[in-house]
Amino acid sequence: MLWQNVHQFGQKLMRRRPLQLDQGGSGHRLSRCLNTLDLVALGVGSTLGAGVYVLAGEVAREDAGPAIVICFLVAALTSMLAGLCYAEFGARVPCSGSAYLYAYVTVGQLLAFITGWNLLLSYVIGAASVARAWSFTFDSLIGNRISHALQGIALHVPQVLATYPDFFALGLVLVLTGLLALGARESAWVTKVFTGVNLLVLSCVIVSGFIKGDLHNWQLTDADYKQAELGSNGTHSLGSLGSGGFMPFSSEGILRGAATCFFAFVGFDGIATTGEEALHPQRSIPWGIMTSIFICFLAYFGVSAALTLMVPYYLIRSENPLPEAFVHIGWPAIRYAVAVGTLCALSSSLLGAMFPMPRVLYSMAEDGLLFRGLARIHARTSTPVVATVIAGTVAAIMAFLFELSDLVNLSSIGTLLAYSLVAFSVLVLRYQPDQDFSNNEKPKVELVEISHAPKAKSPECISEAGMPSTPASLWSPASTIPTPRSGRIVYGCAFLLVTVLSMLCLVLAQWPKRLFSGEPIYITAVVLLLVLTVGLTFTIWRQPQSNAPLYFKVPLVPVLPLLSISVNVYLMMQLTTETWARFGVWMLIGFAIYFGYGIRHSLENDQQPPASSSQTPHENVPSPCLN
Repeated sequence: MLWQNVHQFGQKLMRRRPLQLDQGGSGHRLSRCLNTLDLVALGVGSTLGAGVYVLAGEVAREDAGPAIVICFLVAALTSMLAGLCYAEFGARVPCSGSAYLYAYVTVGQLLAFITGWNLLLSYVIGAASVARAWSFTFDSLIGNRISHALQGIALHVPQVLATYPDFFALGLVLVLTGLLALGARESAWVTKVFTGVNLLVLSCVIVSGFIKGDLHNWQLTDADYKQAELGSNGTHSLGSLGSGGFMPFSSEGILRGAATCFFAFVGFDGIATTGEEALHPQRSIPWGIMTSIFICFLAYFGVSAALTLMVPYYLIRSENPLPEAFVHIGWPAIRYAVAVGTLCALSSSLLGAMFPMPRVLYSMAEDGLLFRGLARIHARTSTPVVATVIAGTVAAIMAFLFELSDLVNLSSIGTLLAYSLVAFSVLVLRYQPDQDFSNNEKPKVELVEISHAPKAKSPECISEAGMPSTPASLWSPASTIPTPRSGRIVYGCAFLLVTVLSMLCLVLAQWPKRLFSGEPIYITAVVLLLVLTVGLTFTIWRQPQSNAPLYFKVPLVPVLPLLSISVNVYLMMQLTTETWARFGVWMLIGFAIYFGYGIRHSLENDQQPPASSSQTPHENVPSPCLN
């Protein structure tokens, strides 16, 4: 009896949501009003924030020099891996919820809740951080009058609360919350305006940089460094200058800079939350994701190239690179255009960070994992108005009171976890029996007729679909179409492969010097992990893939999804112990909500089979043994 109870509890945690486009009977749905251009503007606005005005200078001076253009190229290519996976799932499941929904239909309810819970954290911290950055930028433009006026209201809780309450950031978030509650069409229009101005300013910066730039700044010599030191009164206050040339910090600096630049492309995943508001989601979501990443890459590449051509990289002012660069070349008036572009970039980035929050809340509440009142849709605006107000209020309070610099890394865990689960979901579903994604029918599982099969369940399920049970069948499947057995093989191998990749990334991230110094124990461990990785990848590759038609499919499966998972896990392993400790606290709060409310109020509870049933009707990945 105890084992049966444990088994039933485990089945609850692994319940999967059916792949259906319309749940039906939910009253007012979200309004379909966003075209492809709206989604591109949302993706570019979310991604191309203040980082383009600050990050390029910081990475160029400290990590890569002129080779920062290569850093952004590497970061764009790795971000494209995640973007491709999001694009396929956007074509596969065009519904609100983004990575939360993708995890729900693939790996089950518990991991879906973890994904959604961490997405909410990422979006809230991101929105609050951008709001404070907007306030800081505006304050600096008017001579720091706001901060001086609020210095008297001190909050004496260091490393937790901000030095003073930011009323400006509070009001800004509340105003944009009201805009989001008005409707998706109005929000998209404002985003397009801000994004358009931002791109116009960046285009002017790029053109100006190429006109006034000097190619010699990409070919610096020792004489240039000596002259720079003399200009600094003979001291070494300029810091570590590298070794000159195009790559002054060598390939190590490029890799270090690329890891930082990777987070400059975070934000495009907000497009995936518009599945129920896009006019043609199966086409526009993939196009929106791919186009926004490409536009952002062009902007980052162009600005970083222009900046390093205008100013020697060691003279770049990290905190204010572009305005100081134009002062350096004798065009100080362009500083004001840069200031306008910065505010527009921050505005579109703030809207982009706030837009997905209520959509994820709405999806989780509609599924019953969060409080059902959050799924209420306003009859006139067709927006999740309760979720919008709650999410905006929480973000406003955080921007008002908290010091967010220590929490920004925490939001990275949620983003990287979401990227990894989406890649895993694409990998698993590509090898499952075909399912009908275009109507409201329940998923179908194709079974090949089995001769001489017993009526009752047999432990020899591996003979299913007429496939041989020898180990050689793992690499020589008899069927050319996915079967329940081949789907389970991929599912198990994918889980093992993610575990092996996590261990490999841990060694590479935490003990790289010991590994490359030739210590036998680390080399042996890495070699074994690599052999396992190759073997499991080959096993997955040999299984038959689904030929179900989609508007977009990730190429080179399983290699590209696995590369995406590896990059994301490697970056997660580099986060600090303090960040992981805060993540643990956040997860304890989430588990209290899930086990106290969500697991009992899930919609899947109303659709569970009788206790004697051997399989659930909403199982998208076949159960261990089908008769």
